Amino acid sequence: MDINTELINVEDALKRIGGNMDLYKRLLNQFTGGNHIDPLEEALSVGAADDAARLAHTLKGVASNLSLIKLTAAATELEHKIKGGLDHSASLAELKQAYYATSQAIAEII
Repeated sequence: MDINTELINVEDALKRIGGNMDLYKRLLNQFTGGNHIDPLEEALSVGAADDAARLAHTLKGVASNLSLIKLTAAATELEHKIKGGLDHSASLAELKQAYYATSQAIAEII
């Protein structure tokens, strides 16, 4: 298995869960089964900045716990832009790109 270490740090994640690869795969599977982008885009499209910031924050936390490096960084940046009332369109595009690339990398693991 050749994992893109710019996207996922499996070694770091396994340290958090006692080296249990089966558990990590289950957690990754749960993550990919969720809908993380659509609710965020919907909140942004209706101007619900507080909801969008909360969704970005939640995604950042989950991604961080799973050691999804690029996705964590993108969610952090988007959350910052939303909370600061800044133009977030480029950050949203980066988040979506990171999300789909990470999802593909996860598929290779599970």
